[in-house]
Amino acid sequence: MNILEKIIAHKKNEVAERQSLYPAKLLERSIFFETPTVSLTKYLSRPDRQGIIAEFKRRSPSKGVINASAKVEQTTIGYMQAGASALSVLTDEHFFGGKNEDLTTARKFNFCPILRKDFAVSEYQIIEARSIGADAILLIAAVLTPQEVRQLSAFARSLGLEVLLEIHDSSELGHLCETVDAVGVNNRNLADFSVEVQRSFELGAMIPDDFVKVSESGLSDPAAILELREAGFQGFLIGESFMKHSRPEEACKEFIATLASLEKLPITVA
Repeated sequence: MNILEKIIAHKKNEVAERQSLYPAKLLERSIFFETPTVSLTKYLSRPDRQGIIAEFKRRSPSKGVINASAKVEQTTIGYMQAGASALSVLTDEHFFGGKNEDLTTARKFNFCPILRKDFAVSEYQIIEARSIGADAILLIAAVLTPQEVRQLSAFARSLGLEVLLEIHDSSELGHLCETVDAVGVNNRNLADFSVEVQRSFELGAMIPDDFVKVSESGLSDPAAILELREAGFQGFLIGESFMKHSRPEEACKEFIATLASLEKLPITVA
């Protein structure tokens, strides 16, 4: 099996175990089920922000440990003070070193859209996302059928969550549907974790303008953001480029400041 197949196989077993320990009815008692969500797509579309989705993750299957010492509270508050438009929090523990509590902590200290970055394969995980304070979820076309994307995205919408659908090649464009809010092009091949930013330019032109377009992974040059924006992208998910620094929030601040100087626009902080 490739890396993605291993992740999904493990995820299905993990979800089955969690569901037996924490039934959906228990999750629905969370205070976050009564709390209005914050729109990811609206924040990415704001003209006074740069569209950066700053990610918190400790490790990855391809890089191993990226940053084991970063604190969720300090990093996420710093990201938003730096001018990020939204947060992404990895909650997969086995492969990425994340946990649900990371997202709940970020939620406690930030009023902004928070994307739960995980590998969703069931409605239970969407209920879980809502219960821990997420505003949006990720669906990965490579591991879901078009019908599953339609079903899961509609269910997410019913809970007030927005949906970022991630694609990797043109064959996955058929997964797009009216219950998806944004489409992300992952420049990282999840089969072997190689990165090619050109993928965003190629696929971006094929994605209808009805969707907010997000470029994901491998973004480390502010100048590339300008080029992607010219190509119609409004969101730019950046994780490793920030997290590899001892203080990720400072790396984010420098990146956004450089981007703003290139655009000659003022920086708006949270």
